[in-house]
Amino acid sequence: MPLVSAKEILEKAKNEHYAVGAFNINNMEILQGIINACRKYSSPAIIGASEGAIRYAGFKYIVSMVKLAADESGLPIALHLDHGKNIDTIAQCIGGGFTSIMIDGSHLNFEENIKVTKQVVDLARPKGLSVEGELGRLSGIEDLVDVEERDATLTDPDSAVEFVERTGVDFLAVAIGTSHGAYKFKGDPKLDIKRLKEIKEKVNIPLVLHGASSVPEWVLKRATTYGAVLKGAKGVPEDAIKEAIDNGICK
Repeated sequence: MPLVSAKEILEKAKNEHYAVGAFNINNMEILQGIINACRKYSSPAIIGASEGAIRYAGFKYIVSMVKLAADESGLPIALHLDHGKNIDTIAQCIGGGFTSIMIDGSHLNFEENIKVTKQVVDLARPKGLSVEGELGRLSGIEDLVDVEERDATLTDPDSAVEFVERTGVDFLAVAIGTSHGAYKFKGDPKLDIKRLKEIKEKVNIPLVLHGASSVPEWVLKRATTYGAVLKGAKGVPEDAIKEAIDNGICK
């Protein structure tokens, strides 16, 4: 099956009240593992590649591998640029086989974020690509960028409405208390579901939750037997993820 846009996958998820996993790759082995799991559960997926992954694996290799995986799987698969910031890389992805773009302007002020996001929407839409924007900022490390907890900000529902209206993004990444990396919470894991509900009521596009991976206890125990040091690692509990999905998270 040819690659599809993430918008196609997420609109269906929104209408049928479920979420689709977005999994980042750096090499063939990671991609094979993801596709094997998709086949097992007959599930669509969004395959993400960060700018760092593209530099590491090579642009043409990433595109070719994911296209082949989608063809062989027979499942709806999108190829998504994750946390895109460099306009040259974004333009390369738009013209080179990606089907979805995330423009990450979360480090900018509100007006600048709108400006760069709208610029990417205007580039991507004529080519049939979907665009994800981000409003609010997560703490933690993502693609070698370290955001201190004090610099993290949650998504304001009213600002989300204005952001979506002025940019025309297809789906929106919101910040409701998660963070990147294996050390997501200092205390008990807690998501701001009330904030999420308000955003969902006001914004009629699929919502995205970054930093939502889980670290099951059995994985931690098994990893430590092989010498891994993950003391204090905390993922998002599955119950919290389910509650987020029930309240509008689609990716």
